[in-house]
Amino acid sequence: MISLRDRLQHALNPLHLFCRLRRCGMRSDPARRLCAVWERSVYRHWLSRQ
Repeated sequence: MISLRDRLQHALNPLHLFCRLRRCGMRSDPARRLCAVWERSVYRHWLSRQ
C-alpha cells in the first residue's frame, strides 16, 4: 500500500516541480534555481528517505 508520505514524496519531488514550472511557462534558469532552493530547504528535510 502506498502511504501518504510516498505520494507527497513523488508529487513534491524537485524534478517534478521543475517540469511543472516549465510547463506553466517559467524559463529554465529561474525554475532550476527555485527547485534547488526547494530541495535544500524543504524536500531534503521533510520528505527524502533517510
